[in-house]
Amino acid sequence: MSKNLNEAARGSVFVGMEALVKVIVERVAEGQSVELPPRGISMLPLIREGRDSVILSPAPRHLKKYDIPLYRRENGSYVLHRVVGRRGGAYVMCGDNQYVKEYGITDGQVIAVVTSIRRAGREFGVKNPIYRLYVILWCLSRPVRYFIIRVLRKIRRIFKI
Repeated sequence: MSKNLNEAARGSVFVGMEALVKVIVERVAEGQSVELPPRGISMLPLIREGRDSVILSPAPRHLKKYDIPLYRRENGSYVLHRVVGRRGGAYVMCGDNQYVKEYGITDGQVIAVVTSIRRAGREFGVKNPIYRLYVILWCLSRPVRYFIIRVLRKIRRIFKI
């Protein structure tokens, strides 16, 4: 029996991202917020898979610098990355755990925007002063982030964190 059939037999159901996005789009269109557990490492150290979740809300007509939208790339993948600027009428994005910028994201690709993050049962909004300070400092570090990330990875390996 396949893995998905085994999971279904235990009562769990696999739901792909396309199905989740349909629910998110419907709820956001109704003005509601949706909580989503993110996957991947591109938004570390702020958002960690398996520990945190993000609260997605309707996106404003135009995003601002430092917003974190859920958007769909032209290749069909869904991404949560931070707005780090604008260029030619489109957004420039970059994950907090990345140093390479992504260009050409338009308002039409944006599905929703992160308005708060839930960690260990506590929720903090993107207007929280400590969060804002983190964002400014972390974004200013982007030019040297590659080296910061390498040092942090080595420290984690040494101390097995």
